[in-house]
Amino acid sequence: MVRAVITGAASGIGAATARRLAGADGARLMLVDRADEQLRRVAGELGAEALTVDLTMPDAGEQVAAAAGERLGGLDLLVSNAGVAISAPLSELSLEEWDLTYALNVRAAWLLAKAAYPLLREARGSLVVTASIAAREPAAPVGAYASSKAAVVMLVRQLAYEWGPDGIRCNCVSPGTTHTGMTDGTYSDPARRSERASHLPLRRIAEPDEVAAVIAFLASPDASYVTGIDLLVDGGLGTSLLPAIRGLSPP
Repeated sequence: MVRAVITGAASGIGAATARRLAGADGARLMLVDRADEQLRRVAGELGAEALTVDLTMPDAGEQVAAAAGERLGGLDLLVSNAGVAISAPLSELSLEEWDLTYALNVRAAWLLAKAAYPLLREARGSLVVTASIAAREPAAPVGAYASSKAAVVMLVRQLAYEWGPDGIRCNCVSPGTTHTGMTDGTYSDPARRSERASHLPLRRIAEPDEVAAVIAFLASPDASYVTGIDLLVDGGLGTSLLPAIRGLSPP
């Protein structure tokens, strides 16, 4: 039996992860998002608990952990997936936009993990956080997003180091080009989708379930000796950046 909390679960990678984990025997899920109607629709489809909360609020982590203890009876897995990407050059980004990016992408991940720590320690559970390939490479015009995801990767490495003695595994998944609600404006256009895909060794854009499969792996007993890693799910994009810069075709 897996008792799991998934944030950002109303759509995209979060919803795909929920659907994949719901197939496990005896799985008990609590889905978290601020998009109430979408969240309840996904939760209803899967027979999961739904918790509508704004994760940028300082007490949101405590709300989620308390609800997990009450509704699920404990916690084996926390998938911290909620995030935001604001498109603006750093020279034009407002203070409010910067603060929102870090409040959701970094602070919420830390506060969720901190609040869930007693439950994860009791279960010797697992934390998986969604980062991004942007954590490794500059990504215009989402500089705040890129820098926040770099912070998330180090946060998870630090948690893995501190919580390893408690039997808690902490890992990141870093998607590359993936068709989600956040990127639909680009990838729903066939021409733009094809152009982007042409730069990838696999020559295609990922679907959310392909990232969800990696999250499920990291949360599973098959990854029982894996902690502190940032696993790229990018279709080989990370291996083709230098050839692209040099004007060469990826292999």
